[in-house]
Amino acid sequence: MEKGYLCLVLHAHLPFIKHPECEDFLEEDWLYEALTETYLPLVDIFDRLISENVDFRITMPLTPPLCAMLSDELLQNRYLNHINKLIELVDKERKQTNRPEFQKVAEMYWQRYNLARHIFEDVYHRNILNAFKKFQDSGKLEIMTCTATHGFLPLMFTDNARRAQIIVAVEDYQEKFGRPPRGIWLAECGYIPGVESLLKEAGIQFFFLDTHGILYGTPRPRFAVYAPVYTQSGVAAFARDVESSIQVWSAEYGYPGDYWYREFYRDLGYDADYSYIRPYLHSDGIRRNIGIKYYRITGDIPLNLKQVYDPDVAREKAAFHAGNFMFNREKQVEYLHERLGRQPIIVAPYDAELFGHWWYEGPQFIDYLLRKIHYDQKILKTITPPEYLAKYPKNQVLKPSMSSWGDKGYNEVWLNGMNDWIYPHLHQAEKRMIGLAQKHHSAHGKKLRALNQAARELLLAQSSDWAFIMTTGTCAQYAVRRTREHIWNFTKLWESINSGSIDDAWLSELEHRNNVFPYINYRVYA
Repeated sequence: MEKGYLCLVLHAHLPFIKHPECEDFLEEDWLYEALTETYLPLVDIFDRLISENVDFRITMPLTPPLCAMLSDELLQNRYLNHINKLIELVDKERKQTNRPEFQKVAEMYWQRYNLARHIFEDVYHRNILNAFKKFQDSGKLEIMTCTATHGFLPLMFTDNARRAQIIVAVEDYQEKFGRPPRGIWLAECGYIPGVESLLKEAGIQFFFLDTHGILYGTPRPRFAVYAPVYTQSGVAAFARDVESSIQVWSAEYGYPGDYWYREFYRDLGYDADYSYIRPYLHSDGIRRNIGIKYYRITGDIPLNLKQVYDPDVAREKAAFHAGNFMFNREKQVEYLHERLGRQPIIVAPYDAELFGHWWYEGPQFIDYLLRKIHYDQKILKTITPPEYLAKYPKNQVLKPSMSSWGDKGYNEVWLNGMNDWIYPHLHQAEKRMIGLAQKHHSAHGKKLRALNQAARELLLAQSSDWAFIMTTGTCAQYAVRRTREHIWNFTKLWESINSGSIDDAWLSELEHRNNVFPYINYRVYA
């Protein structure tokens, strides 16, 4: 009999980015890269594991913005065009590369890109949400929702706004997956005391916290972070395990930094002759990452000195690291089982895009890990939060501490000198949206459409991604632009609704471009 459980959590999220007004758009590539390198490889792995009768459990928060983009016809068509161009380029590479050592890498890309297109187009007919729903229905995958636009709840001004982020997400999940969600991922693991009552109201059974959210709770947790606790509302909270996080996340000790893994920062989009690569760039002609990378990490040396990537050696490394991760979790649960007197749960949450996009061999690591856990030992099993709660329905009641999984553990990433200017505008918009919802109880026609679009614009402005990007400085100009645009759109809608002069053409254009949450009901703010 197993002595403990591993809850592997892959948080799948991207901000809602859709620009139908442009032929191509740099930030839309985030979705296409994630599909090619993370989501489609995971779908392939899960399908193969199921077909080979390998038992496994994975928990995946699929955020509403990501689900909206994955099910959007325009973005689906654009992705197919994107992968077709990649296949055309890598076919040229494999046939005419003048460096024999690149041949194996080019062949790898050609096979993987063709497989990605096959899964996307032929197997799941461009909507891979159907794949994840299938895995959930088979009992292998627990899909969670997330705050509607990945809104960071601790920095919102009102409970009405927090409630709207939760309720809209729950309703969107119901529409896409045909059942209510059991769990929710609080964006950035951002917890503020009292939010559990809103989760209870929405029918949520569990959520995740960072380690100190439980360790600094009141009273002290009897089993540390190796068992869930119940909040005072009865909603269960699970906390992240530090040891398993360090082995993957740590820049110094983590597996992804192994010298034999693929180097992310050297790309054919910059290495190739401009005339050769120009047809595969965007219409602006600016060099960018294409996704074809021929070099391995090698070591802490300049990019121009990196050595050629070897997919076979990298695959062996992924298998070795999967075995090492499993061994460490075995020893961890043996130790904890003896001292706790119950089967512990090791909660290991990661950003899904770490596996494949940033750590190219990450999906192979997951594949090997799940197979090794199934075949090679009896001490450890994978589990989902609802399954663990069914095994251990009685747990300690505790008041968690305010926390997040951002740098330093609280709010600083989303509230600092780079982004603090956004909050007076967001808080004013919250109060105005609440006023609109309370004033207009039974709107219809154009006013109903405008009220619903105002709610969408506020939710999109609240995405934690914009504040995060402003802090990191990557694409900060785009994050500022998006925040300003959504606040401006909301303010114009608020003024138009109050004056009774709604521009139908402009409203229709907004509904077409920012079409997240098609079934939203603005009254959620009342």
